[in-house]
Amino acid sequence: MIPAGHPAVPPPRIGVLLVNLGTPDGPDARSVKRYLAEFLSDPRVVEIPQIAWQPILRGIILNTRPKKSAHAYAQVWSDDGSPLAAVTKAQALALKDAFGPEVMVDWAMRYGNPAISDRLRAMKDAGCERILVAPLYPQYCAATTATANDKAFAALAAMRWQPALRTLPPYYDDPAYIDTLANNVRKGLSALDFVPDAVIASFHGMPQRTLELGDPYHCHCRKTARLLGEALGMEMTVAFQSRFGRAKWLEPATDTTLEAMPARGIRKVAIVAPGFSADCLETLEELAIRGRESFVASGGTDFAYLPCLNDTAEGIEMLRTLLSRELEGWRRAA
Repeated sequence: MIPAGHPAVPPPRIGVLLVNLGTPDGPDARSVKRYLAEFLSDPRVVEIPQIAWQPILRGIILNTRPKKSAHAYAQVWSDDGSPLAAVTKAQALALKDAFGPEVMVDWAMRYGNPAISDRLRAMKDAGCERILVAPLYPQYCAATTATANDKAFAALAAMRWQPALRTLPPYYDDPAYIDTLANNVRKGLSALDFVPDAVIASFHGMPQRTLELGDPYHCHCRKTARLLGEALGMEMTVAFQSRFGRAKWLEPATDTTLEAMPARGIRKVAIVAPGFSADCLETLEELAIRGRESFVASGGTDFAYLPCLNDTAEGIEMLRTLLSRELEGWRRAA
């Protein structure tokens, strides 16, 4: 029995927080600059001593890159805002009632809004005594998965009464993910009016140094592509996109791969992005727009970008399967 005058205590609940990378608040240079300042100041993202990196970031990059990036964002922005935020929100809404009335599902961005710390605090205030933080990155990378978890742990460090916390592990080779991904690609290929000479699996790039330091990301990407190719009964061409700076990055690069293909007789291409759980700037602008332009300019005749799983029924069911597994022992059997 709660004594008189005791602060109100909500009934105990369980929380599931979907987390994705992040997005600026708008497709304008000022918003992009604010977003990039947070993103590129993360030592997990740029592994250069801050005393050396911050003058470069503040003096050069943040005074030149935001305008260019804002133009790119403007090409994919919609009435719902950033595609990454819109899709992640839609995924959370689709999973709202997937785990029973005692489970609350929300979403957050590692950089930008809604912030991880704000949503964890809201979940705790709503009575969530146990929270599953789910970074939606199939392949583990310190610059994505780890930094999302870092932010969640830091938020707990500021709480007097902490909830219990679990994190979603990478699912790069999970049969539920591979099967759903293969079905999505198969469906996308069947809808095309041409037969591709090659299918490219494009993953977000990382500096080569991360592999040498022990990050499993490159191996996870390669295994995803291999398993996807086996499920589809075809060979996948693996490439890595979104290079930044002068350091050596994982190869081969997606842009140079696309540009070299027509000269080798590969003039019809389909491209898929198995490292992204939701379509975003890197898929809709970098691949679907700029990738097409460079491929056609190099002599290609047919190009198709196949969308991510997003909030499709199959994609949501796959997430429900993965999240249900991690919630075992915390909730009553469905």
